[in-house]
Amino acid sequence: MQYFVDKDSIVRKIWGKSDTILFIFAGAAAEFALNKAVDWLYFTGKLPSDPIGRLFSTVRYARTIVFAPLQDANEAINTMVRIHNGVEHKRGSTIPDWAYRDVLFMLIHYSIAAFELLESKLTGDEKEEVYNVFYRVGKGMGLKELPENYCDWLAVREAHLKADLVKSRYTIDLFQQYKKQLGTIRFRLLKEAQKLVVPAHVRNLLGLNLPSLLIPAVPMYKLSRWMKLDQLIKNILLPTQYRQQINQLDIA
Repeated sequence: MQYFVDKDSIVRKIWGKSDTILFIFAGAAAEFALNKAVDWLYFTGKLPSDPIGRLFSTVRYARTIVFAPLQDANEAINTMVRIHNGVEHKRGSTIPDWAYRDVLFMLIHYSIAAFELLESKLTGDEKEEVYNVFYRVGKGMGLKELPENYCDWLAVREAHLKADLVKSRYTIDLFQQYKKQLGTIRFRLLKEAQKLVVPAHVRNLLGLNLPSLLIPAVPMYKLSRWMKLDQLIKNILLPTQYRQQINQLDIA
């Protein structure tokens, strides 16, 4: 059976561990809140009412594609297109192409950043492989102006960050909703985790410029995984309503 992503791909290794996905989620939560097109997600009402669940569903969709057979992955991509087309129809306007690219670019950046934080540095070929997977997702969605390779993407990604991000009332409201859903302690942990993976421009816009308090904890967490204690730590830190979903993300 042919899969969308080869079984021995580094992308499967990245998306096969819940803790890596959690850091992908943390970074995306920060950048989502700054995106100039975030008002589209407010239009549906789903994001402000359940921002953690909405963002988690986006990450889970991406993960499903990574592990799906080719036909199923393509159908999942088509489903995403139909969902967004439905929102556009209701609003009577079109989601800008750059907004789709921004989400795709987030998945590329945080896949690499999260894995390098928790595992090891990726080679140039591995980064190219990560880019290629999400490039094919973007092409499947009909996105235009996607760079042909990872090296070309780096400059485009930087330009998108500068052009498409702004701290707005939506940013403030989303972070308030994050805090409401997570509680004070988990919200603080989220922000400290974001410092470890978001680009400098995102840190500056959100005022996250102080060094993360989690820097000393990362090596200890890696050790806890070796000692099989990481599940206990995640059970303590994760909200109860998402604990089971997140634990199911681990691929044995």
